[in-house]
Amino acid sequence: MEQSNGPIQQPLRVASADPGFIPGLTGTVAPPKDAPQDAVTEDAVTEDVTAVDEPAEVDAAPEDDDAPEDDDAPEPAAPADGPVFEAADRRGRIVADAEGVRLSYDEEACEFRWDEIAAVESEKGRFGKKFTVTVHTPDRRWYPIEIVAPDRGGIAGWETELDAVLDAYFDEAS
Repeated sequence: MEQSNGPIQQPLRVASADPGFIPGLTGTVAPPKDAPQDAVTEDAVTEDVTAVDEPAEVDAAPEDDDAPEDDDAPEPAAPADGPVFEAADRRGRIVADAEGVRLSYDEEACEFRWDEIAAVESEKGRFGKKFTVTVHTPDRRWYPIEIVAPDRGGIAGWETELDAVLDAYFDEAS
């Protein structure tokens, strides 16, 4: 039987093993379909919390009787005043607009406001159709994403669009 003579080292909790370790990275986790439902629902928990946290008297705002009462409908997004950059392939997506930069790859996504970004770097592949955008944060972390362009000419257009967005929003925030 072999025995290790070296020190016993506990495994580190790092981003390579646990994507939840990266700040700003959010993922969607769906519960299994065959999982049993708990007796207490989220609605019941929020009702209990709001009943305790809210004051006894709440002034109600006047409601518009002509407006449709569909609470599930998403609110329309405000149109962007300036340029918007968007690039996507079958797995990844990059969106840069007035709000900031959003990266998503498969089910993982992260958002960066312009005040959270130290630098944005773009690079095109030397031989292929790959376009890499890296977002750098002030705490010396970086978040790269690689998008495959439909053709090589698409990468040149993406670089131009991204530069226009960075000129419009990033210079103003820094």
